[in-house]
Amino acid sequence: MIAITGANIYTVSSGNIENGTVIVEGRTISAVGNNLEIPSGATVIDGRGCTLTPGLIDAHTHIGTCPEGMPYTMTDENDMTNPSTPQLRILDSIYPFDEAFEEARKGGVTTVQVLPGSGNVVGGQGAVIKTFGLVVDEMAVASPSGMKAALGENPIGVYKEKHQMPTTRMGNAACMRATLQEAVNYKRQKDHNENKKDDDKEPFEVKLDMEALLPVVNGTMPLRVHCHRADDIATAIRIAEEFDIKLTMEHCTEGHLIADFLAEKKAMAAVGPTLGCRPKIELRHMTWDTLKVFADKGIHFCIITDHPVTPVHTLMTCATMAHKAGLTREQALRAITLSAAEHLGLEDRLGSIEPGKDGDMVLWKGDPFDTRTEVKSTLIDGKVVYDA
Repeated sequence: MIAITGANIYTVSSGNIENGTVIVEGRTISAVGNNLEIPSGATVIDGRGCTLTPGLIDAHTHIGTCPEGMPYTMTDENDMTNPSTPQLRILDSIYPFDEAFEEARKGGVTTVQVLPGSGNVVGGQGAVIKTFGLVVDEMAVASPSGMKAALGENPIGVYKEKHQMPTTRMGNAACMRATLQEAVNYKRQKDHNENKKDDDKEPFEVKLDMEALLPVVNGTMPLRVHCHRADDIATAIRIAEEFDIKLTMEHCTEGHLIADFLAEKKAMAAVGPTLGCRPKIELRHMTWDTLKVFADKGIHFCIITDHPVTPVHTLMTCATMAHKAGLTREQALRAITLSAAEHLGLEDRLGSIEPGKDGDMVLWKGDPFDTRTEVKSTLIDGKVVYDA
C-alpha cells in the first residue's frame, strides 16, 4: 500500500486538489482527497511542493519494435511483403528491453499503444501495454487494441517500387475495400455454417487473416487508419461508413482544414507527431494550431509522439507546446491522459486519478508545463517504477 501526501493533484476528471492525498491499494487507487487517514503500514511518498498527474498515455507509438540503435533494415514494425497483412500481431514484435521504455518511465509515460507501421494498407493488430515489465504478455492491457491500416504516401511508396498495387491513393482505397469485403464474405460463410444443425455442418477452413478482421467488421474493434492529408482523412471516413465500422484517425495532420466536416462526423483523432520537421509532402500543413481548432470545434483528439519519429519521453513537452499554441492547461493535459484513454477505449481504467482506476501516476518536482521540471517518481499499477 502506498500513500502520496501533500501534493497538488491534477485529477483530470474532477479538477485539482491542493495539498491532497492519494492512497493506492495493490494495483488500484482506493482514495483521493484532503485530510485522508493514512492506513497503518502504508509506504508514504512525500509530495509536498510537487504536482501529481495521471500516468501519461501515448496512444500511437512503435516503441519496442524499433529498438534504440537498431538499423532500420532490422526493425520489426513493418512486414512489407503484401499490402494486406491483418493476421500480423504487433505483440510478437515488441522487445521489452528497448531503452526507450526506461526513458518513457523517466518522462512519466506509463501506457502506450504499439501499432504496426504504415507500409501496408492493412498492417495488423496493435496492442496497448504498460511501459514496465520483462515479458510483453504481462505488460499488455489490451491486445488486440485495434487494426492498423494506412492511406497516403507510405504504402504507395512501398509498392510502387515493387510495381504492385497500390501505386496511387485510389489503389490504397481499393485494397482497403477489397480486404474488408473479403472479411465480410468470410463472416457470412462462417455464420452460415455455424447456424446449421450439427449433422449438416461442413468442414470450414479457418483463415487467420480473416479471423483477425472479424472484430472490425463486427464493429467491436476499431480500424486505426494512418491518414495525414485531408483527402485521405475523408477517404478513411467514407470507407468506414460504407462498411459500418469503428474508425480512429491516426495523425490527422490536415484535419484543421476540414474541421467542420470532422465535427459533423464525430471523428476521433490521434494528432501528431507535431514536434518535428516535415520530411514528407503530406506534412506540409503540419501545425500546432490543429489542436486548438479541434478543441474549438468539439472534435475528440489526443496528442501522440509516433515514437521513434518523436521520442516517447517528449510527450509532456508536446502537451506544453499545444498549451503554448492555445489549448488550456486542462485541455493539453487531458489530451495525453483521459482523452488518450478514451481513444483506446480504456477510460474505465486509465487517464485520471480517481478510485477504482489503475495506480498509474506521475509525481513532478514542480509544474509539469515547465519543460525544466523533472519527474520525481513514476508509478505503474501501484508500484514505483522510476524514482529520481
